[in-house]
Amino acid sequence: MKKVCQTYHEAPKEAANHRRTISIDENTGIQALERKSPTKAMEPGRPERIEFEYIRHGTLSLIANFDVVSGQVVCPSIGETRNEQDFCEHIRELILSDPQTKEWVFVADQLNTHKSESLVRFVSELCGLKDDLGIKGKKGILKSMESRTEFLKDQTHAIRFVYTPKHCSWLNQIEIWFGILTKKLLKRGNFSSKENLKNKLIDFIDYFNNTMAKPFKWTFNGLPLKA
Repeated sequence: MKKVCQTYHEAPKEAANHRRTISIDENTGIQALERKSPTKAMEPGRPERIEFEYIRHGTLSLIANFDVVSGQVVCPSIGETRNEQDFCEHIRELILSDPQTKEWVFVADQLNTHKSESLVRFVSELCGLKDDLGIKGKKGILKSMESRTEFLKDQTHAIRFVYTPKHCSWLNQIEIWFGILTKKLLKRGNFSSKENLKNKLIDFIDYFNNTMAKPFKWTFNGLPLKA
């Protein structure tokens, strides 16, 4: 916990050295729900009325990056899956979008796709490392989840991960933003299709970045709270 908090507190200083700190995670199973009847607007003495029955049009997954310094959500990925290949391609697109940044620090939870063989190979490739990665399940860096985690956490790499402790994903700042997304868009939303849901997610992210984005004032330092 202290390491995660330290990463947040050091992020503005590190940004001056072309090191970007990103809080990253997936919001899965976002439902495209369409109300069976139109919402009736509020009137004097009568609250807004929302139809409780709905039509299901499927689900989408959002992989989002919260820039700890700017407070913006950058390079989101929206699709029907969120496997390890999706996560690696998402990271690749983010890094390619900002060639000026020399080093990347990702704050992530301990989901297995955040410690995958594909991710290790990708980081090794982009960092120009010549290490023998070994064989998954047998030997070397790829042998186990633990060995892959240690590789991805290596502070000498230009791309590295800082993992929240198990059951502590609340330490990940992107979770705060997911709460904003749910409250402002998803909870009361009406989506006629998955494509409609995707477009509204993209529009909301643009709106958030232009009108609401600011870094979170992180005061927790990772130490036990005292009464």
